[in-house]
Amino acid sequence: MKATYQKYTLNFKRPSGTSRGVLTQKETWFIILEKDGKKGIGECGILRTLSIDDRPDYEEKLKWVCQHIHLGVDELWENLIEFPSIQFGIEMAFLSLESENPFELFPSEFTSGQKNMEINGLVWMGEESFMKAQIEEKLAQGFRCIKLKIGAIDFEKELGLLRYIRQHFDEKTIEIRVDANGAFGLNEALDKLNQLAGFKLHSIEQPIAKNHTDRMAELCKMSPLSIALDEELIGVFSKEEKRQLLQKTQPQFIILKPSLVGGFRGTQEWIEVAESLQIKWWITSALESNIGLNAIAQWTFTLQNPMPQGLGTGGLYTNNVDCPLEVVKGKLKYNPALNWDISQLEF
Repeated sequence: MKATYQKYTLNFKRPSGTSRGVLTQKETWFIILEKDGKKGIGECGILRTLSIDDRPDYEEKLKWVCQHIHLGVDELWENLIEFPSIQFGIEMAFLSLESENPFELFPSEFTSGQKNMEINGLVWMGEESFMKAQIEEKLAQGFRCIKLKIGAIDFEKELGLLRYIRQHFDEKTIEIRVDANGAFGLNEALDKLNQLAGFKLHSIEQPIAKNHTDRMAELCKMSPLSIALDEELIGVFSKEEKRQLLQKTQPQFIILKPSLVGGFRGTQEWIEVAESLQIKWWITSALESNIGLNAIAQWTFTLQNPMPQGLGTGGLYTNNVDCPLEVVKGKLKYNPALNWDISQLEF
């Protein structure tokens, strides 16, 4: 078996705002396996400043993986515990190589086009008018659940956007999730959560920065609004550490990004721990290309979680690969009539 890797830079159609700054590009890395005339492809979707494996030796580790590909997926996964995005890429690449179709990793009613998956419509941070336009677009597209990133513009303006939605749609019609990306101060967070709760929101992701678990535990207990942990899960490697974190904080939800928490296997561990503690969860993509998104979407469907999942559509980039994923009335659909085109990747 031969293994190689390749870097690819995705370009955003328009700058996309988060509380950590504005994104114009996103780098990603592909691992390509070749054996007996077949190819498999996996995506190592790193997010700079957020991924625990955003390290100077990242490319060196990719090189090491390609030189030791003979170890197989299980031993490699164990050796890559501090590189969750590479764990994910390796899992994906081996599945791709072993599959009849390198892009159909988990055959199901989803990949056959028979069933679709409900997702949330993501509204990016920006000027009030831009966010309002996005909200109207998502509602027109038939989304039943929308997610707003908050924490970058004036809080009163963000409350105004929520008020605008609720003046037209009650919580039975539109479910609203908000994501603060850790932007609230430790002492102001509870006050802001109390204000947000008046808009009948589904939940808030990561109200305060990670690694303040004592305060997070207090907020999860006192908040009138359900809290979902997201960044808090990054860099927690062993199953015992995962259990300790969730037992201490007791959130209502956790949000799982395979690229950030160790691929399918790492995500499954989180699910098992969460369910044992009666904590609910959903899966989210992390700005991968359509290759990574496709793998996450197919796997997520097999989990049969009825909640709207946080899966993007690949429509953020000018130079993404063409694939069969499309959004129809707020649901992610795999359309077998559409073809893959990865020609620009030059594999």
